[in-house]
Amino acid sequence: MSITVKNLTKIYGEQRAVNDISFSIQAGEIVGFLGPNGAGKSTTMKMITGYLEPSAGDINVTGIDVKKSPLDVKRKIGYLPESNALYYDMYVREYLGFIADVHQVKNSKQKVEDVIALTGLTSESKKRIGQLSKGYKQRVGLAAALLHDPQVLILDEPTSGLDPNQIIEIRNVIKEQGKNKLVLFSSHILQEVEAICDRVIIINKGSIVADDKLSNLQQRSSASVVRVQFKEALEQEWLNRLAAVKSVSKIDTHTWTIETNNPDTVRNELKKLERENNFDIVSLQSETQSLEEIFRSLTGNTPVPISA
Repeated sequence: MSITVKNLTKIYGEQRAVNDISFSIQAGEIVGFLGPNGAGKSTTMKMITGYLEPSAGDINVTGIDVKKSPLDVKRKIGYLPESNALYYDMYVREYLGFIADVHQVKNSKQKVEDVIALTGLTSESKKRIGQLSKGYKQRVGLAAALLHDPQVLILDEPTSGLDPNQIIEIRNVIKEQGKNKLVLFSSHILQEVEAICDRVIIINKGSIVADDKLSNLQQRSSASVVRVQFKEALEQEWLNRLAAVKSVSKIDTHTWTIETNNPDTVRNELKKLERENNFDIVSLQSETQSLEEIFRSLTGNTPVPISA
């Protein structure tokens, strides 16, 4: 059970939406696929699922070549697209029963009831889909993706439109599914990715700019933060003069955060400052960059005008 993408490219006119990317994902992995709007995330997911033909490159899903056998690949994949197109005139159970028939699911009535319970749709299951809130429509899409018990889940913004409580519920569903499936999902809620994923792939302007475990990205990031609290009230100039300091930010009268490329040097400098001036450090700790900070440093702040 795996996804292998090799030299994948998608060109729209003169624009490269996806530019010669390669990666592989194995069973049991929950991988966050991140990037700014227009970076190429959704385009890549559509090519993996066989809904969009690549301009170049190869995709293999669970041992099947997507180009040669797109229908066989679709049988292995549960796909929740960002657009999440649904039949609004159909009732929830009616729609899920229809999807079960498309996939030729055995014991379909029971399977429908199982995914309704799994995705928290029970209270809304007697309504027409068009009557549902955006969050519950998203749950219907997730239920449809899970109905045929796929080996691979491709989820494009699965928590879009959900309130904080619903996000936690769907997060738990995804984590549970990740125990015996391969899960690739995109999200703009980076806290979600940190909570669910061990590994992230970051794409920018159609190219992969990072692919690693989150912990490794944090360790390799060029800047770290040292947080220090003194018993005394210090002037910022005391800290600005220390070696290896990039910037200093004041949290309150006694607490400061120091951005640095060398946290060990800064920690030693602070201890030296404490000894030589009879200061008293109440707490001293290093902090790795958050995923949001890593994301911003790798992608910048300006959206990229490339179709996704």
